[in-house]
Formats: sequence, structure tokens, C-alpha cells
Amino acid sequence: MATASVAFKSREDHRKQIELEEARKAGLAPAEVDEDGKEINPHIPQYMSSAPWYLNAEKPSLKHQRKWKSDPNYTKAWYDRGAKTHQADKYRKGACQNCGAMTHDAKSCMERPRKTGAKYTGKYIAPDEKIETFELDYDGKRDRWNGFESASYARVIERYEARDEARRKYLKEQQLKKLEEKNSNPNDDQVEASDEEEEEDDEDALKIDEAKVDESKQMDFAKVEKRVRTTGGGSTGTVRNLRIREDTAKYLLNLDVNSAHYDPKTRSMREDPLPDSDPNEKFYGGDNQYRTSGQAMEFKQLNIHAWEAYEKGQDVHMQAAPSQAELLYKNYKVIKEKLKSETKDTIMEKYGNAAAQEEIPKELLLGQSERQVEYDRAGRIIKGQETALPKSKYEEDVFINNHTTVWGSWWKDHQWGYKCCKQTIRNSYCTGAAGIEAAEEAINLMKANIARKETTEGLVLSLVKYRCGLS
Repeated sequence: MATASVAFKSREDHRKQIELEEARKAGLAPAEVDEDGKEINPHIPQYMSSAPWYLNAEKPSLKHQRKWKSDPNYTKAWYDRGAKTHQADKYRKGACQNCGAMTHDAKSCMERPRKTGAKYTGKYIAPDEKIETFELDYDGKRDRWNGFESASYARVIERYEARDEARRKYLKEQQLKKLEEKNSNPNDDQVEASDEEEEEDDEDALKIDEAKVDESKQMDFAKVEKRVRTTGGGSTGTVRNLRIREDTAKYLLNLDVNSAHYDPKTRSMREDPLPDSDPNEKFYGGDNQYRTSGQAMEFKQLNIHAWEAYEKGQDVHMQAAPSQAELLYKNYKVIKEKLKSETKDTIMEKYGNAAAQEEIPKELLLGQSERQVEYDRAGRIIKGQETALPKSKYEEDVFINNHTTVWGSWWKDHQWGYKCCKQTIRNSYCTGAAGIEAAEEAINLMKANIARKETTEGLVLSLVKYRCGLS
């Protein structure tokens, strides 16, 4: 049924539309015309002629089946890398406190953090970056090669070519040096020694170039040549190096749904499917078993060392040059052990070696001595040895301002103070016993004044009541 995505308002409209389509199929009615003036074949199936709902097609059309035109606003322009606009001479308000640029803040600054920022020094102000804002359409956002610079990879090629050229130049110089030595030393012994050195140099040159192997020879590295039985006799065939049929698959070792998880996409089972079985009888203990045994940990340490060396400025890459990374790691371990032994020798030379000295007396070795120590029934020391109290990390027994006790040694009326002078002010000067007596006299005098005041107020009140006839 050929129809466009038109919304029918009633059943009557739907019925008329069906009749019109049948008439068009029979050739009794003219065919529909799309928005471009082209006729629509009435025999096109509905699933091809109906437009998706999100296109909001109000008229019959086949535009959704044709190749859509790309957005005329699509551009392959990209950000101007490293472009600068303006460089100021002094620090401006609101600029980056680290480098002094106005286009970002200190949190987003990509420069090395300075010891003293540009805000305080006013020197070496970084230029402002070029800020570009342009919107990409659907295709532009998903263009993975938009903004790619082939010159960046050309620099990588130049670096490798320069390295190969230096290597060839070095080998040539070595060969010329060898020939000169051979010509200058005509003796037989020296000639034989030079021949041996020449053979060793040739072997080194072969080791250098052994990585340059034809890729066609490595295509079938995962194949195994073995005899394949046929009806006409034995013949040699190529068999893929896969699991032997007699071996049990790892996901069939334990059929419990709560056992180790098996990922069919990567064919991995990290946990042990049979953790309770005898380790001497099982041949598979999970993929994590291989990650923590054998040379896996050493390879992991080699990777970590390569990363750290690259971060510190050395041109080493584990995947690009594994032999170089491994040699660097071996040299690092040798130097580390040498430095460790030198440090140990220096410490032993300075402080001595207690293990190489004379044997410790037995009474000291077993903790025996002639000192008499008395204990009670609970095991506490009564006499003979004073128990050492643990020292606090804070200062203890530090007396200030002529005090003989520390702050907090006296407590009264919810206030801390000094016990020597009974003062509650932290930075007060100690007055000793005279201060205590003066404080007590002041308190007694204050109490006497309060009592006298209460007595006077009582007499005045009684006199007023008497005169007013209230008593």
C-alpha cells in the first residue's frame, strides 16, 4: 500500500484514502506527486513510502529514501593550534595568577607552576590564547580525522630515520676502524684476534637487524604442522593451535550459577571455579593465577619502569622498543643493587656491624641480671625497677611566668587555673601564697560588702513601710 505519513482525522477520511490508493493502483486515478513534482509509484510498499515520524512530513514524499544533502554550514576548520593574540607587559586584574594570561584561570593553566606567580612578580607575562568558537553539525562532531595534522607524524618519521642513519654511520665507522687496525698490525696473533672481533661485530650487526624480518614469514606463527590421518594414508596438514578436544572447557568445570564468572566474549574466567578442591589435582585455578605467578609480575614491573622512565624524559617505549626497555630495566636493577650495597657499607663503616662483633653475654641475651625486683600477686613491680611512663608528643612540665605548676592543675567553679597561685587567667604572672591570700581577702571583702548592702536595703525598706503605715 503506497501512502505518505498523513494523519487521518476520522475513519471516513481513512476509507477515502484507501479507495483513492486502490484507484491509483488500477490506473483510474492519477499518481501522487511529491514536493519536487515527481510522481510516486502507487505500488511502492508502505514501509518504504512512509516517512519517519521525526521528519514531520505533511505531504507525500520519498525524500527520506534518497541521499540527504549535507549541511551547507559544515566546515572542516579546526582550532588554530598554539595561536597567540596579545602579550601584555604587566599583570592585569582577573588574569591567571601563575602565567598572567587573561584567557584562563590558575586552575586551568597548562604552564609549569611557578615558585612565585606572575601576579606577584609582574614578569614573564604569557600571551593570551586565541579563543575560537564555531559549531559543528552532526557529521562534523563525528569526523574523527577533523583537525588531523600530517606534519605531526612526519616528525616521528624524521626522528626514526635520523636514528637509523646514525646507526648505519656508527657501523661504518667501526668497520673502517677495524680495517685500519688490521692493516697496521700484520702479526698473525693480532690478525686472528681482529678476525674474532670482526665476527663478533658481525653478530652484533645481525642482532641489530634481526627485528627487520619479513612479515610474510610471521603470518602463520600460530599454526602447528602435524600429521593428519586420511583414507589414502598419512599426510601433513596445517592445524590451528587451539585447545585439545579431550580437555574440559573452563566454563564446564563448575556448572553452579554462583561459581566463578565466565565472560564468553573474551573467554576469560578470572576467579577459581573450584576453590575448595585439592590444589594438587586441579589443573586450572583461574586467570588471576597466571597474572600473579611466573614472569607476569616481572613483566608488570618492567612496564611500570618504562612508564616512569618516559615521564622523567627518557625516550623509551615498551611496545615500540621492548629490547631497549628491558636493557634499561636490567641496568637500573644493577645500579640500584650497587648503590644499595654502597650505602650499606657506608653505614657499617660509620656505625659498625653489631652482627660481626663478639657474642652478647648470656645474661644479657636471656634478659638475666643481678638486680632484685619484687612483684605483687597481680604481677606489678613493687621494688627494684621504676616503670617508665610513656612520654607525650606535647611539651610537659614547662613552667611560664614564674609559675611552679602547669596550667590546668587547679579547678574551681568550672574554671581551670594554676594550683600555685589559684589564678584562672592563662597568661597571668604567678603571685604565690601572697596572691592566694590577697584573693581570699578580696573575696571576703566582697562578701562583707554584699551583706552590708543587703542589710542597708532591708532597713530602708522597713522604714518606708513604717512611715506609710504598711507594717
